[in-house]
Amino acid sequence: MNSNTIITIGRQFGSGGHEIGEKIAKAYGIPCYDKELLARAAKESGFCEEMIKNHDERPTNSFLYNLVMDTYSMGYSTGAYVDMPIGQRVFLAQFDTIKEVAKEGACVIVGRCADYALSEEAECINIFIYADMDVRIKRITEKYNVSEKEAKDMITKKDKQRASYYNYYSNKKWGQASSYNLCIDSGVLGIDGTVELLKNFIDAAGRK
Repeated sequence: MNSNTIITIGRQFGSGGHEIGEKIAKAYGIPCYDKELLARAAKESGFCEEMIKNHDERPTNSFLYNLVMDTYSMGYSTGAYVDMPIGQRVFLAQFDTIKEVAKEGACVIVGRCADYALSEEAECINIFIYADMDVRIKRITEKYNVSEKEAKDMITKKDKQRASYYNYYSNKKWGQASSYNLCIDSGVLGIDGTVELLKNFIDAAGRK
């Protein structure tokens, strides 16, 4: 893997995307950012961390997407930034943090439209992890000690939330194969099998 390779991981809830991201990062000796991005975004933007968490990967319909990104691309003024709804301000804070993290070298970034934020980065590998519902229900029931019905409700809610956030802020579609370099069914391969496949893919991409 190249020293500047950034690996982004989109994931269905319960597919093990976070654990896979951590194992990939450990295998290459590079940082993995997931919730860690929230603390850093809060520190660098001046938002309290609780506010960042409350709006993490949550879409908003109170402001047109194009206006947000037009403001961002033109360089938002203090006045324009302050006037934005809080959801957009949190998104831009995370967007900036993702770009700063990527400048520091190779890393794994889980979720938060990282692939879109880094769409202009040549050495960025975008992955999506998914699994059948029954596999995810089993994982969530064991992880959170909830019933199968509760697990299914959690999965449905989180997937809908993540899809809405991604589709709202990016110009791509969450979970659609064309939005990523590689989509993997972790339910078929298991966590470790998925990690091994990903390592092979990343190494092959680095040799191009």
